[in-house]
Amino acid sequence: MSRFVALAVLLSFLSSGLFARDEKLSTPKLSENRSRFEQLELFNKVMHLVETQYYRPVSTEKLIEGALKGMMETLDPHSAFLSKDFFEKMQNDTAGEFGGLGLEVTQKDGIIYIVTPIDDTPAYRAGIKSKDKIVEINHEPIVGMTLDQVIEKMRGKIGEKIHLGIFREGADSLKHYSLKRELIKVRPVKAELIQDKFAYIRLTQFQKRSAESIEDSLKSMKKKMKDAPFSGIILDLRSNPGGLLDQAVDVSSLFLKEGIVVTTEARDPQNKDIRYVKKIGYKDLKTPMVVLINGASASASEIVAGALQDYGRAIIMGSLSFGKGSVQTVAQLDKNTGVKLTIAQYMTPKNRKIQAIGIEPDVKIEEISQNDFEKGLKEDRYIREKDLKGHLTSTIETAEEKNQRELAERKERAQRIKDMESKQSLVNKENKKEGMDDLFKSYEPSQDYQVLQAVRYLQGLKVFESSVKATN
Repeated sequence: MSRFVALAVLLSFLSSGLFARDEKLSTPKLSENRSRFEQLELFNKVMHLVETQYYRPVSTEKLIEGALKGMMETLDPHSAFLSKDFFEKMQNDTAGEFGGLGLEVTQKDGIIYIVTPIDDTPAYRAGIKSKDKIVEINHEPIVGMTLDQVIEKMRGKIGEKIHLGIFREGADSLKHYSLKRELIKVRPVKAELIQDKFAYIRLTQFQKRSAESIEDSLKSMKKKMKDAPFSGIILDLRSNPGGLLDQAVDVSSLFLKEGIVVTTEARDPQNKDIRYVKKIGYKDLKTPMVVLINGASASASEIVAGALQDYGRAIIMGSLSFGKGSVQTVAQLDKNTGVKLTIAQYMTPKNRKIQAIGIEPDVKIEEISQNDFEKGLKEDRYIREKDLKGHLTSTIETAEEKNQRELAERKERAQRIKDMESKQSLVNKENKKEGMDDLFKSYEPSQDYQVLQAVRYLQGLKVFESSVKATN
């Protein structure tokens, strides 16, 4: 591509108004056009200088791509020029599918550990195990690489072979695996029943079929309960970065009867795009509901939380959300590249803006582990009536009942002493651990402090409703 052709392409791109949503915008005045051409001439001079004076040859394509990236970076953090690699990655992320090996990995102290191989994937079938360490990819050491760089190296074209060098604890030498990439489908939803009656649903990203996956999970849990009603639903959107707007609407529609889900306000405040609740399909409109959010819940997560909060359909718990309320569109420029451009901002059904504000939870709950919470509890040192020697019982006991009670009390006191003696040694053991076990521990919602607070809220709500019915 010649310098003048590249300049013409850039001029066409700048002048086309490709992404403008307001068709009533007036065309630039003659003086503005002249100024634009003068600036483009300045660009042409700089590019000519680089091409002729830079001490090494550089391609025009590289210069143009760098100029486009720089131009988009002057707008906002979410607008960007998407080169071939980034454009392909974005398409894969929103589809929830990519060419890979099926490994969940993490990094600690510069070492890449395998958390778990995903069932029925190349890594799982090859026999790679949890706690294995990746030390080579395609016979090259990965020392010094970030976690993201390692993940990108393992992803790639479906059908291509990739070599992994694995160190396994207790093995005499490296284990070598030659694997072929396959289509890996990321499951956006993790669900399980808590206490056999509370439906817990964690949505990690709003990608294609997210709402469908939530629906399937709810139906599956209902079957386990033999179609008995849920005592409550907990929708976990913590650390969910967002994703597809359509899926935010679809997820909200599962729990709302009708109305607006979200409004997008473009450059012209009069030009609004309104997304409504879908009235058909699976719905749960009555089950008490809690939505968990935190500072990393963004975009589509905030849309869902905001909509359910505005309609009073759910109690929002956790901490203030991220505050990413801007709308991006992705336009494909040619076969391999595209542009992500901010074109509007979101507003909740009650016209609350999210951008740089976030969603304020109805109930603020700090993120701490259940173990830390329990360690922070004070020892129960109160002396109760039943601890007093010769205390009266609530009923007149028979001799047999008295013997059973006294035996139970002796066992209880013995257990208290045993617990107190072992508590310190247990704490010491836990403190000696360097956190390695936590890397490979599967997530248990029933042990999550915030999830447990959501459960307790739903339990309290049930008690309150029963009390009101009894009063009436």
